[in-house]
Order: sequence, then structure tokens, then C-alpha cells
Amino acid sequence: MAVDWIAVDWGSSNLRAWAMNGTSRPISETSAATGASTLAPDAFEPALLGAIGPWLREAGQPPTDVIICGMAGARGAWVEAPYGTVPCPPSPANPARVPTTDPRLAVRILPGLSQTAPPDVMRGEETQIAGLIAEEPRFDGVACLPGTHTKWVHVSAGEVVSFASYMTGEMFALLAGQSVLRRTVAPDGWDEAAFLAGAEDGLARPDRVPARLFGLRAGALVGDLDPVVARSRLSGLLIGGEIAAAKPYWLGRDVVLIGAPALSRAYGGALALAGLDAREADATAMTIAGLAAARAALRTRVASNGAHP
Repeated sequence: MAVDWIAVDWGSSNLRAWAMNGTSRPISETSAATGASTLAPDAFEPALLGAIGPWLREAGQPPTDVIICGMAGARGAWVEAPYGTVPCPPSPANPARVPTTDPRLAVRILPGLSQTAPPDVMRGEETQIAGLIAEEPRFDGVACLPGTHTKWVHVSAGEVVSFASYMTGEMFALLAGQSVLRRTVAPDGWDEAAFLAGAEDGLARPDRVPARLFGLRAGALVGDLDPVVARSRLSGLLIGGEIAAAKPYWLGRDVVLIGAPALSRAYGGALALAGLDAREADATAMTIAGLAAARAALRTRVASNGAHP
């Protein structure tokens, strides 16, 4: 297996890596539960070698390019990759170089993006946006990246113009697992009708969402509310309220959802209630395409000025 370079998405809780042969299509992949939030700076290189070691060239040959996005570049992680400030392209031509002890490695970490007014940051999502632009160079619209901290990102002329983050996913986890609702909400399961009813309620009256949340607890006490229905309605209320707040981003724009399939479908269903037909893009494919775009930009810069890669 001829591995030309290696793409890595290093999140807080796990690492995913793909062996690449010069195109945006991986020839092999792997994952490990060695999240960036669990590692000291000196543990990153051993963890990386444990995941991708079999793909590296032998000592004495040119080192293998490893392009990393995500939390490995956060402050206090492996090597801090400083944020780029919007408006700017999401894929830099010169990502941060990482010193390594193993000569088989040539590691670069992509920076995240920051915004000063209002203050906001992202790290990892920008690579998926770069992948979207690589796939659709003329894209002008909004990328919505559902997750723990959902991002709404205005993209135009190949640049991230502005973005807004919503802690909806984290709020759901906290409310379902640690609040008074923990006795009301099922740990899993899904009721689509209950979700859509909650989303419609959140869209119509986002100011009433806090009261509607306690109503879930009351409904269980006085009306025997089913826990799966409660879980689905909780999700709908929170996502509906978020979409109402994010209306300046999506109104009248082309919206692409980039996230886990089930979560993207939920956002798509809630957006449909608001009259918007959003489309979905595969999150893994966008990550790989974004990493490939960053690697291509780096190689172009090296070729044009003769700099060391």
C-alpha cells in the first residue's frame, strides 16, 4: 500500500486518521479513543504513532506528511495553531509546523478561526467548510454544523465572512442528564412527531422555551408524559429556539448541513417547519476534502517559493 500522506481529525474525545494516496479518497482508515483533551503535550506524538505507525515510510526515506485538524492545535494541547481571524479563507496555505522526535513524521496542524465582534471561535469545523468550498467553489450561503456547539457560518467568495456558535447540544446533554429533567427524559429513543411539535413551539415562541422545558417535568408528574416523547420534545424545543435565534443567518440563503446524519436530519426537519429546504453534506467527506485542500495549498506554496515543507 503506497501511502502518500495522512489526514487526521483529532477531536477532544477521539482521533480519526486516513491514509491517502495523493487524492481526496482514502485508501485506509483508523480511529483511536485518544482524544486531545485526555493527553499531555508530550503524549501526542506517541498516540499518533500508535494510530498511524504502519502507514509511515521506513527510516531514511522522505518523511510522511501528516495534516491534522481539530483540538490537537488548541492551547495547551500538542502545539497551539493560532486562530485565523474572519473574514478569511478557512484553509491556510501555511499551517503550524509541529516538531517531532520521529524522523518519519512531517506534521502540520491547521488553525481554527476566531471572530472579534461578537467574540467567537471554532476549531475543526473550519476544515469541513474548506471541504465544502473545495467541492463547491462557487458556494455562497450558510453552512450549519450541528453538534455539541453548533456553528452557523456565512460563506462567500471562498471565505468565512462571519459565524455564530450555539451551545444547544451541550445544553441538551446537561438538561437531560443533570437537571430536574433527568427523571423525566429517556436516555435514548426518538419520537419524530414529538420532536417536530417541540421544534415548532420553539420556533414560534423562543421566549417561552424555558417555561416549556419545565413543562416537560410537570407533564411527567401530572400527565404521565412518556420519557421518549419528553426526550424528543426537549430536543425539538432547544433546536427550534436556536433556529429562531439564527434566522439572520439562514433566511433567504442556501443552507448546507454538515454533521452526524441523525442530527442533520433533525435540523433539516426543524428548518423545513420554517419554510427552508436545507441540504445535507457528509461530514466525514467534507473533513477529508478540507484536509486535502490544506495539503494541496501547502504543496503549492512549497513548489512556488522553494520553502521546506
